[in-house]
Amino acid sequence: MNTATELDLAHMLPGFADPVHDAQRGFRCVLDALSRPGRLFDMTVDVTPPPGLAPAQCAALLTLADCDTPVWLEPGLRDAAAGHYLRFHCGCPLAADFADAHFVVLAGLGALPQRSALKLGDPCYPDRSATVLVEVPELEHGGPIRLRGPGIADVQAISVGGWTARTTAFLHENRAAFPLGVDLLLSCGGRLMGLPRTTIVEV
Repeated sequence: MNTATELDLAHMLPGFADPVHDAQRGFRCVLDALSRPGRLFDMTVDVTPPPGLAPAQCAALLTLADCDTPVWLEPGLRDAAAGHYLRFHCGCPLAADFADAHFVVLAGLGALPQRSALKLGDPCYPDRSATVLVEVPELEHGGPIRLRGPGIADVQAISVGGWTARTTAFLHENRAAFPLGVDLLLSCGGRLMGLPRTTIVEV
């Protein structure tokens, strides 16, 4: 099969089998993850993601993205199977610049851009900001990263693959600018964890 045919068929990979109920389950998972930072949630919706998208990332985008919410993909994915899939199933435009994107899809924490490059909302509408979906190689409860803040009873300890001092600095800066900022959704395969802008991070 040649490349052109592969791309023509990429958008034919199935989306949600039951669009209404799967979207409801996907939305509940994303909402739970962002309202209970540091807790792991299984994305129970079955999807067949194209290359470049993890299962939980894909399900979240099928749930949230639409024609009014541009999605940023790395350039190698934008005109490949992942880009065709999202345009077909979500109808979303693909942003070339971080500042134009409502959803930013990253393959790892090392790909986090400068926070100032992202859509951060404005004082009147802080919710008009980006959600950053990051796939990581490990996502577990317990570990050296301590989370506090709204949605956490005391302290939540987590372990995240690929976490560096730069990740900590990014989240400190993000928290300090509240109510402006971005919300992070970390995924590992079919699991999801939220790190909203309200979360205080200590390592």
